[in-house]
Amino acid sequence: MIVTQSMRYLFPPCGPAVLVLALALAGCAVGPAYQRPDVATPAAFKEGRGEWVKAVPADTLERGPWWELFNDPQLNQLAAQVEVSNQNVAAAVAAYAQARALVAQQRAGLFPAVSLDAGANRSGSGSGGKTPAHSTYQISIGGSWEPDVWGRLGRGVEGAQAGAQASLADLRAATLSAQGELATDYFNLRQSDAQIALQAQTIEGYQRSLRITQNRYNAGIVPRTDVLQAQTQLANAQADQLGLERQRAVLEHAIAVLVGKAPADFNLAARPTWEGIVPDVPFDVPSTLLQRRPDIAAAERRAAQANEQIGIAEAAFFPSLQLSGSAGLGAASIGDLFKASSLVWSLGASLAQTVFDAGATRARVESARAGLEQAAAHYRQTVLAAFQSVEDQLIASRILQQQLVLRDQAAQAANLVEQQVLNRYQAGQVNYTDVITAQVTAQSARRAVAQALSDRQVAAVALIQALGGGWRGF
Repeated sequence: MIVTQSMRYLFPPCGPAVLVLALALAGCAVGPAYQRPDVATPAAFKEGRGEWVKAVPADTLERGPWWELFNDPQLNQLAAQVEVSNQNVAAAVAAYAQARALVAQQRAGLFPAVSLDAGANRSGSGSGGKTPAHSTYQISIGGSWEPDVWGRLGRGVEGAQAGAQASLADLRAATLSAQGELATDYFNLRQSDAQIALQAQTIEGYQRSLRITQNRYNAGIVPRTDVLQAQTQLANAQADQLGLERQRAVLEHAIAVLVGKAPADFNLAARPTWEGIVPDVPFDVPSTLLQRRPDIAAAERRAAQANEQIGIAEAAFFPSLQLSGSAGLGAASIGDLFKASSLVWSLGASLAQTVFDAGATRARVESARAGLEQAAAHYRQTVLAAFQSVEDQLIASRILQQQLVLRDQAAQAANLVEQQVLNRYQAGQVNYTDVITAQVTAQSARRAVAQALSDRQVAAVALIQALGGGWRGF
């Protein structure tokens, strides 16, 4: 900034008085105080024995590595890689860093801006001119400050802070989602391993039945249709085996991407003997755990951010105050630059007020209020959806546990029937159609047991996600 002598007279020397007035007015923030949107909640769980409490963001509570509840070392190793290597999580980390930088940027507006300028000029006219060449040197320091009289800047900072908190909640939601998806894919893959092993046993049994049928046909005991039926059943079972292998490969590829690796660089060894541990679900979990859901925290923080926009918009109804000041030195030579006579200074204050804008300011205020209503509705809907998700997974966990017992009983009975019918066929007491029926029933029953066990694990993962990361420590 180049300071000239005439700048001394632009503003009266009333800087201290203006500064005192600005500080006195600062803090007169306009706009509504934020109140968390109300959410209507039921008195108790429908599918549990706990009681609802009013949901508030508490997503910073420590959850711990919830996947350890399943006691699977390989799952523990994979889940730990999600926070480090998953690219969706990495994007959420970058978004949070960006939001924090925005907070710092908004906070900087509360403080004066100071600038330092220096310059040197040499000027003159042509050979026929009467003005000889001469030099001028200038150095100056200046500052400007907008006191936050109506709270506009402060609300901008608070809004940015709420946005950063929402971004942090988004980061935790992305992490929880990726970890939950990983666990679900992992359990489905292990279920595919179990299904493949069962199918291999089924194929072995069908091959044995084909040999028995072929021998009986060669002996002239049964017609050739029995052999054709056995061949058809075996070929279909082998085709189903290929479909299971394809399904397992797709799940393995998905897990590779979730841990940040290319499918070609990732491999999970098959585990035919899959235990499938399912953690016990405490059906009396308190609904306070719902407070830890990061999506609820993010929705609430965005409602707070929308509230601050109302105050920012309403501040435009009032005049803005700008304080400025500068001091500088100017001379025709370097030696004279730092003499007291070269000093010039200025102090200034300005007020600006929009007199007429055809209702634009009022429209911005109404838009901000509508934005708050929208954010509040989204927050309430997020909470209600969370209630529904918990209820769904509570009933799923309870029913699937009961179903697994029944599926296991059915499989044991079907296995006995299969063996007895095959023995009776070898004794010539039943047709081969009865054998096929018994074998198909037994195969379906065995596969249903493996599916029910996987469903229980997946439901447990879904309940953990619904509760914001598990139920430990309640």
